[in-house]
Amino acid sequence: MRVLLTGHQGYIGTVMAPLLQAAGHVVTGLDTGFYTGCTYPGAPAPVELPNIARDVRDVTVEDLRGFDAVIHLAALSNDPLADLNPDISYDINHRGSVHIAEMAKAAGVERFLLASSCSNYGSAGDAVIDETAALQPVTAYGKSKVLAERDILLLKDVRFCPAFLRPATAYGVSPRLRLDIVLNNLVACAVTTGLIVLQSDGTPWRPIVHAADISRAFIAALNADPAKIAGEAFNVGRSDQNYQVIEIAEAVAQTVPGCRIEIALGAGPDTRSYRVNFDKIARVMPDFEAKFDVLTGARELYESFTAAGLTKADFDGIRYKRTGTVKGLLADGVLDAGLRRVG
Repeated sequence: MRVLLTGHQGYIGTVMAPLLQAAGHVVTGLDTGFYTGCTYPGAPAPVELPNIARDVRDVTVEDLRGFDAVIHLAALSNDPLADLNPDISYDINHRGSVHIAEMAKAAGVERFLLASSCSNYGSAGDAVIDETAALQPVTAYGKSKVLAERDILLLKDVRFCPAFLRPATAYGVSPRLRLDIVLNNLVACAVTTGLIVLQSDGTPWRPIVHAADISRAFIAALNADPAKIAGEAFNVGRSDQNYQVIEIAEAVAQTVPGCRIEIALGAGPDTRSYRVNFDKIARVMPDFEAKFDVLTGARELYESFTAAGLTKADFDGIRYKRTGTVKGLLADGVLDAGLRRVG
């Protein structure tokens, strides 16, 4: 297929692009380049793709002509970043996503795969939930994804197949590393400080999934019968990979020698807590397989961070943290208040 991959220069996009190519797809990227300064030397360099340098809010029908599918990853990609300015988060993650879906449909693109999120479930408690559960997001990021799903679903018809993939919390080595997601953060903290510092009391539930497994899910969705996925949501991960945060910390402690777990002063419960069932994607897309678990993921990160010589300055700095990176671009005048590139 001829695939447009938005957000191809980001954390998951730089993992997904070579896997799409290896699967035989012809891939073009679309990205504004917020995170090109976040390159991690411990991973292979990002693959070079033809790039449409465009904000998703400004995409035109002509940009999308000739593609068979759009994989839409581009977004303000976590809760703290979305909370910087919730209105802009809705502008990009909700209205921008709907806009690019509308342009794709008008351009004759047949398949539109939205990277949504298990954050949509918000505060779901201890019960294991599937795609039929009520969506009750507690952050601007989660709310924006729910609204995007709602409005893009309205575009579905016999010629346009939208589907919504809801990954668990991502982890893993990437050419554009992030250290602001739970497993990556805890391993990096352990490697660079000898501590595993929890910012909550450790009780919230989190399903987690490797970035490469997320990529494999999107590839499976490209191959799936449109009649089976059109208008459908799919949780992306494995049902045995639901953990309380303290359990993730304990896995890190098993992996990184000589570290210990510490709960940050004043840490309390996190309202984001959900346990997720992933049976649907396995049933509908049987060629999808999530290969990593928490221990293999922690080992990969540990070995990469030690080989790359990750330092405490790296861990404390903004390079691998999306909120800090965007704040830096704002302070330097690279982005305006609406998060558009200046000049």
